[in-house]
Amino acid sequence: MRWIFALWFWIGTAAADPVVVFAAASLKQPLDQLSKNHDVVVSYAGSGTLARQALFGAPADVILLANVDWMDSLDQRLDLRNRADFASNRLVMIGAANVPDLDLDPSLITRLSDGPLAMGFPQAVPAGIYGHAALSHLGLWDALDGRLAFVDNVRAVVALVARGEAPLGVAYATDVQGVPEVRIVAQFPETTHPKIRYVGASLTENGDAFWAMVQGELGQSTFWASGFLEADQ
Repeated sequence: MRWIFALWFWIGTAAADPVVVFAAASLKQPLDQLSKNHDVVVSYAGSGTLARQALFGAPADVILLANVDWMDSLDQRLDLRNRADFASNRLVMIGAANVPDLDLDPSLITRLSDGPLAMGFPQAVPAGIYGHAALSHLGLWDALDGRLAFVDNVRAVVALVARGEAPLGVAYATDVQGVPEVRIVAQFPETTHPKIRYVGASLTENGDAFWAMVQGELGQSTFWASGFLEADQ
């Protein structure tokens, strides 16, 4: 019933200012679908970038991040409304569509040939943070020194691999959907990295209805259809 109320409230406030949503880049597919029939403007970027923008006063009504630590930083400085986890994901290695599966062991270095492994910055991009943890757990991080191409969001990882500028990349399982040039070639065991948690909050009254819809039946079914996992999985 919560999503029904959210939609009713939405209709009643249609004349209000557009809802500005700051969202992790990996959420683009389901959020584009959820926002297309509403007065919503979504700004996609790495979670670290979005959190810093919000801390420095950039106007946002809703913020949806892929890492709990960044939301904790916001929680200490801003008045977050109804903070909650709303989805999860799987960390994977991706390659070109014609690349066979690989093992997450030292043979990975050989598979790179002369190219780099693309991944998000491990200090700021959640997929990079999770990737650093996983590669370190597997004993591969040091061996990859000098072989990494860092980018500022996970969608950029997919783009590098799709264009053939990187043989492999660390991304989320959902990122390959709708990109025929890439495929998943390995999945990182969940024990190698912290749980992937998408956490969100409303920052203003103007964002409450959209945030309620994200958490409600309509929002959650849209995320599941895009390959995301439930928050508690």
